[in-house]
Amino acid sequence: MPNMPDMQQSPDTRNIAIDKVGVKDIRYPIVVQDKLREQQHTVARVNMYVDLPEHFKGTHMSRFIEVLNLYHGEISVENMEAILAEMKQRLEATRAHLEFEFPYFIEKSAPVSGARSLLEYQCRMIGTLADAYDFILEASVPVTSLCPCSKEISERGAHNQRSIVKVKIRYREHIWLEDLIAWVEECASCQVYALLKREDEKAVTEQAYDNPMFVEDMVRAVTEKLRSVSSISWFKVQCENFESIHNHSAYAMVEEKNN
Repeated sequence: MPNMPDMQQSPDTRNIAIDKVGVKDIRYPIVVQDKLREQQHTVARVNMYVDLPEHFKGTHMSRFIEVLNLYHGEISVENMEAILAEMKQRLEATRAHLEFEFPYFIEKSAPVSGARSLLEYQCRMIGTLADAYDFILEASVPVTSLCPCSKEISERGAHNQRSIVKVKIRYREHIWLEDLIAWVEECASCQVYALLKREDEKAVTEQAYDNPMFVEDMVRAVTEKLRSVSSISWFKVQCENFESIHNHSAYAMVEEKNN
């Protein structure tokens, strides 16, 4: 409206540019590529930011929501760069940043009974557009780890724990979430499942016992796997073991460029 002042565009004299300003934790429906079913509809937590020059007092927060609504029903990895370009244009920015954090579901079969169930994985898509476009895919994968030290020194059994392996990658060619998750699960003492019958519990317990791994072992195993994937140009692997006999977690991390 012509008679209403635009306070965001008023000058600021403190000479401080802001790296990221915007809105966060918006719940919004998105579409994710599904390897078996082409598409999976889910609901993401969305963060949207742009940079702000030192001479402007503020940014127009409502325009972020306008951009989301412009792409309603079409938000996916394929048009993430276009959304970022729209953010830059509408908010008169030189850099835009967009994050989608969402649950992704994969159907899994129990190892013996074959009982099928859906397991949830927390995933993220992170896009940045300045002079060039940058995209990072992230998956948090729950797995089982069993302590080699506990197995070695104990007369009966060994302690195990549920672990989370978080992997971030940049890729040259498309990587399916299903493949990335499967690579991580192969590197653990054992996978986890949403549904297990008694025969399955026996199988996974014995598999973990036969495949003990420290947190360091799992990070190194995932690193070796990702190094072997030529389409991955960069990765970061983090593993956290939620210890069952300590009141703390064990943690390890590797970050590498993949030539």
